[in-house]
This record gives sequence, C-alpha cells and structure tokens, in this order.
Amino acid sequence: MQVWSWTGFFEYLTNPFIIGGAITTLWLTLAAIVGGLILGFILAMMKISKNPLLSAPASAYIWLFRGTPLLVQLIVIYTGLPQFGIRLSVLESALIGLILNEAAYLAEIVRAGVGAVPAGQVNAARAVGMREPQIMRYIIMPQALRIIIPPLGNSVNGLLKTTSVTSVISMEELLRRTQVLIQEKFMVLELFAVAAIYYLVLTTLWDFVQRSIEKRYAKAYQQVSTSKSSKLPKIGAPAEQR
Repeated sequence: MQVWSWTGFFEYLTNPFIIGGAITTLWLTLAAIVGGLILGFILAMMKISKNPLLSAPASAYIWLFRGTPLLVQLIVIYTGLPQFGIRLSVLESALIGLILNEAAYLAEIVRAGVGAVPAGQVNAARAVGMREPQIMRYIIMPQALRIIIPPLGNSVNGLLKTTSVTSVISMEELLRRTQVLIQEKFMVLELFAVAAIYYLVLTTLWDFVQRSIEKRYAKAYQQVSTSKSSKLPKIGAPAEQR
C-alpha cells in the first residue's frame, strides 16, 4: 500500500481548485478584519464611555463572543437563525460570524491602546479648546496606533487560520476544498500537506507585511518625536538661546 505520492502532492500543489480556496481564505480574512475593526472600534468607544447605557451592552457583547467558541457561533447563525425566519447563505453566515467574533477581540485591543494614552494629554487638549473628535484624531489615535498595530497584526495572522472553521458550514475556503478533494482522490496526507503549505505561505507573507508596517510607523513616530524634542529649550542654556 502506497503511503505517500509525490506525483499527487506536486499535482495538487498547483491545483486551481486549491488555489481558489486559498484566495477565498485571503479575501475572507480581509473582509472579516475590516468589518471586525470597524465594529470593534465602536464597541471599544462604548465600553470606555462613562454612560452605563453604552458601556454595559458593549461589555456584555465582548463577554459573550469571547467566551463562546467561533464554531458554536457559526452553527447558531447558519442553522439557528432560520428557525426565527432569518435565512442566510453560507457566505453571509461565514462573514457575519467571523466579523462578530473578531470584533470582540479587536475591541479589547483598541480599548487598551486608547487607554494607554496619558490622561494629562487629553485634559491639556480640552483645556486649549479642542473638541472630542479632534482629540481622538490628533492626540489619542496617533499614539494608540503604536500600541494597537502589533496585536492587530497578530489577529490577522490568527484569522487567516481561523477561517478554516467556516468549513463546518460548507464555506468553500482552503480547508473545505481540501476535504472535498480528499473524498474524491483519497490522498489524505498529500492534500493536507498542500493545505498546510498554503496556510504557511499566507501567514509568512503577512508576517513580512506586518513587520514593514510596524517599522514604517515606528520610524514616522520617531521622526515626529525628534522634531518635537528639538524645539524644546535645553536645560541650562542661556536665556537668549531659549
């Protein structure tokens, strides 16, 4: 009995059906991270609000979606909602499930980044007459991004692999298409190895992108900090030089 087929492995390594699944995994990740970031930002702002009518629902949402498995959430959305007259396609269920789940985690990342900005800077901005949207745009977010970007990048990396869970509701991403071919060709090891390689390629490529973003943003932040510090008077300098 043949255990491994190199011919089958290399054949499916460039199989259009598998490549299509990898592309689906990629855009599913991008759509989920964008939607999750938008919803997560809203949830973060609600949670840090002093109004309990905003903070309480946000806290409950984050508690619920972080405390239950994504697999359960997808099954509830795809098979549970039709019992209440809400019928969604596989694609709609997968996107909604990923976005709702990811938003709970991204909300905590955004909240931590915003909370790390010193309160004195916010109070100083209010003292000079800046409005809340201006404070958020010019004072809080530029500094919070430096803290948010690394864990956000890790979330993208994790989401690339987490999309495989949507295969349970027949979403034809990389893992689902791999399983379909396994049922037809019975090349279990070869096809799972091909899928693993594609996941590894996607996460490795994103790792390079993440490092580039972090490096570029850190460089820009250092330039701004240096330009600001150069304008400050030097301690001990004569009065005419200050």
